[in-house]
Order: sequence, then C-alpha cells, then structure tokens
Amino acid sequence: MDRWAHARLRALGDRGWRTSALELVVFVLKQAWACLFGALMLALLLAARFWYPDDAALARDDALTLAAVVLQVLMLLTRLETAREMRVVGLFHVVGTVMEVFKTSAGSWAYAADGVLRIGDVPLYSGFMYAAVGSYLVRTFRIFDLRFDRWPRRRVTALLATAVYANFFTHHWLPDVRWALVAAVLLVLGRTVMHYRVHARTWRMPVVVGFVLVASAIWVAENVATYADAWLYPSQADGWHLVSLSKLGSWFLLMLISVVLVAWVYRPQPPDARVPTVGSGRRAAEETGDRDPLTAPVLDAHDG
Repeated sequence: MDRWAHARLRALGDRGWRTSALELVVFVLKQAWACLFGALMLALLLAARFWYPDDAALARDDALTLAAVVLQVLMLLTRLETAREMRVVGLFHVVGTVMEVFKTSAGSWAYAADGVLRIGDVPLYSGFMYAAVGSYLVRTFRIFDLRFDRWPRRRVTALLATAVYANFFTHHWLPDVRWALVAAVLLVLGRTVMHYRVHARTWRMPVVVGFVLVASAIWVAENVATYADAWLYPSQADGWHLVSLSKLGSWFLLMLISVVLVAWVYRPQPPDARVPTVGSGRRAAEETGDRDPLTAPVLDAHDG
C-alpha cells in the first residue's frame, strides 16, 4: 500500500486536496488490512449461520472453533502476525474466555448448547472474538507506526485497567461503577494524543477519540455476530434486534484493557520526528529535515 501510494504521490505531486484524498484512501485500506482477522471471523460466523448444515456430523460451534484455529495458524505462517504479537493475542484469549465463562454463568448472555469444544457453556471460538480485537490493535500499532504524546505511567494505566476488568465481575454483587471508571479513563488519558502515520504525513488524534471510534466499530461487529447467532443477550431471546447503545460504555472500557495488554509488546513511544505532522507547518518539516513529503520512508510490504 505504501509503495502504491508513493508512486501515486510522485505522479500527482503536491496537489492539495488530491494528496489528502490519497491519504484518506490509504488510511481506509490500512484500517481494513488491520481488521483482517476480525473481518474473517465475522465472515465465518455469517457463513456458519446461513450455510452450515444443521444435520452435519460436526457441530456448528466445533466447526467454528476449528476454523478459527486454522485462521490463527495461517496468520502466523504468512507472517501477518508475529510470534511476539501472538503473545498479546493469547492474553486476549485468556482474559476474554475467563470473562465469557463468568458472564454466561451469570446470565448476561448465552450461547447455543452445541458441540464439545467448550468450557462450561462457552464455545472455544468465543476467545477468538476477543483475539480479533487484539490482532487489530497490534497490527494497527505496527501498520500506522503509532506514537503517543503524554502517555501516562504504565502502573497508572495497569491499575485502572485492573479496576475496569474487576468491575465487569463485581457489578453483579456490588454497585456498578463503570461510569466512574469512564470518567477516570477520561481523566488519565484526556491529554494523551496519538500520532499515526498514514503514508507521507503523520496525523494526530486524541486517544479517547480513538477509543470511541474503535468501541463503535466493535458495537457494529457485535450486532453482526448476534445476528449470526454467535451468542444472544436475554432481550434478544424472542427475536433479534440491535444491541443497546449502552454497550458502547463497556466497549470503551474494554479499549483501556486492550491497550494495556498491547503495551506489553509495543511499549508506547513518543512521537517520531521522521515524518512531518499535519498541522505543524513548515517548522515541523524543517525540524525533521524532510521538506519533501515524497521522501518520507516507505515501510516494507509486510507492514502494510
């Protein structure tokens, strides 16, 4: 993608809106590339919902689990994920599956009683749905060369993430403090700015805005998954409908846990001065020693 965009920029020159439009196209393509594992998992869920035979010898949930394992192995063999990144994906599996086992026992949502590859009432493919979030985040860190201004101390984010994770369990017996935790996330990360390189330029975005955008995308994916009968909430037992928008708060908090897990592999770094930041003007370009955006570094094709 970078090489293609580099060639197009050479052809266009600095054409203002055309250059910005090209950056937008590259941004969308790279986001789709980062979402590869999650998109393929959703495709598997939909395919199983509409085309998997009801009388097959292998239960649908077991087939989904085995297909997800094959998909994960292919991601490693094709080097779309590295062994180092797989450590984070594995953590997402563990964290997600533990939550799934507890939440299903508490009646928060339910899976069909199908197959033998399960822990209690939870089919093992559920862990791969959390792994899809981990895969997206670790690939985003690499593909967009993420850097951060004013990232909080790791112990602060780790303690806050632990409190968020604990509240997912304890709110069944103790007061639910999720909105207080949302306020705490805004307080801790409200000043943190994410720098992400699309191609020739680096752009900026408040981290909490990124959390909201990714949480919204997960909410959309959740609606697709429940429509495919991957699981159902109690309110959907009599007929499918959109998942409540209140779930956005839960997914927003999940983003903090997710970023803390990813930071175990990709420690947040300050902005890189190699590429001019949009909005910083000529001074930034002079400081980087890279006045011509066409001379910005081109990543290896493996990085998108």
